[in-house]
Amino acid sequence: MHIEHPQKLEPALYVVATPIGNLRDITLRALDVLAGADVVAAEDTRNTSHLLKHHGIHAKQLIAVHQHNERGAAEKMVASIQSGQSIAFVSDAGTPAVSDPGALLVKAVLAAGLRVIPIPGPSAVVAALSASGLAAAHFLFYGFLPNKSAARRAVMQGLISHPYTLVFYEAPHRIVECVADLQAVLGGERQIVLAREVTKLFETIKTCKLSDAESWLLSDANQQRGEFVVLVSAAQPQEGLSAETLSTLSLLLEELPLKQAVQLATKITGANRSELYQLALEMKDAG
Repeated sequence: MHIEHPQKLEPALYVVATPIGNLRDITLRALDVLAGADVVAAEDTRNTSHLLKHHGIHAKQLIAVHQHNERGAAEKMVASIQSGQSIAFVSDAGTPAVSDPGALLVKAVLAAGLRVIPIPGPSAVVAALSASGLAAAHFLFYGFLPNKSAARRAVMQGLISHPYTLVFYEAPHRIVECVADLQAVLGGERQIVLAREVTKLFETIKTCKLSDAESWLLSDANQQRGEFVVLVSAAQPQEGLSAETLSTLSLLLEELPLKQAVQLATKITGANRSELYQLALEMKDAG
């Protein structure tokens, strides 16, 4: 697609979602913005140049804005917008500022009273969820877990009772350790979905019990390659307590002392107070 006469854009920061793999997964509006912007600010200019060339777009100006220079670049971006320029900001893949650079830049532009315009598009999280087969109505997107096992397990402990599908990002060199920690903390009976290389040539979406996931990864080194979206099925409600009751108690425990949280949860849900108290103790111990 070659855009001969790109549209004139108003001065603003355009946060543009780009493909997570397949270069055709980009919206027509995103192509219009990339073609029409006075400046395209990219996490990696080489990667973005390839995307622009593929779609026949010649950027007026292409600059690098990444996690190492974002704070300093933000001041220049604000000045550029104030002078009447439009800036399209892209990360290497997916949506900027979501487990990617961009949040500092967006914050600086908003603080200056300037407009930030989202240009939505591909999402590895939503793509993986849509093909996971996990039926929970709600999900909790955590993003990247800590690098160290002890810190990773501590985070997992805090999520153990949540009645939502849990969604993480993980790098290939940590995926085996991550899955081992998930099984150790959450147990082997939950379902896990390993979505690897989503939208790319070697896309793989594997669903199994947590107890079987590590052996599947180790059975073929190729299955450890690429970026992963990891989904784990929700905690099952305790017998006699609904998922809504569990969620209510969990939220209250984050804000209130245990006794007060149990009292309020009892009033809100009508559940048995002693059951809630025992569950609250277990949640606190797990956290």
